[in-house]
Amino acid sequence: MAIDDTTKTELEAAVFRRLVEHLRERTDVQNIDLMNLAGFCRNCLSNWLKDAADAKDVSLSKNESREAIYGMPYETWKAAHQGTASVEQLAAMKKAQSGH
Repeated sequence: MAIDDTTKTELEAAVFRRLVEHLRERTDVQNIDLMNLAGFCRNCLSNWLKDAADAKDVSLSKNESREAIYGMPYETWKAAHQGTASVEQLAAMKKAQSGH
């Protein structure tokens, strides 16, 4: 498949926006579950966005990058959607991270 760099970047950006929108809609999926299953979560995405901004010398705070991913201030999202992690979730995260 031959795709020019501009089109490739546009497609990748569209996929990223769709992933972010999907995660905003699926507030029932906790970050710890994402970490346990996929090895990344919404916070990881916001950190990667900040890293990309930093690499391009674009001013973007941690709070701004989180709001870009969560669609609202992080503390607001946390209060509305984040539950307390269960013993099982915490054990799964500890086991998953033991190999890192």
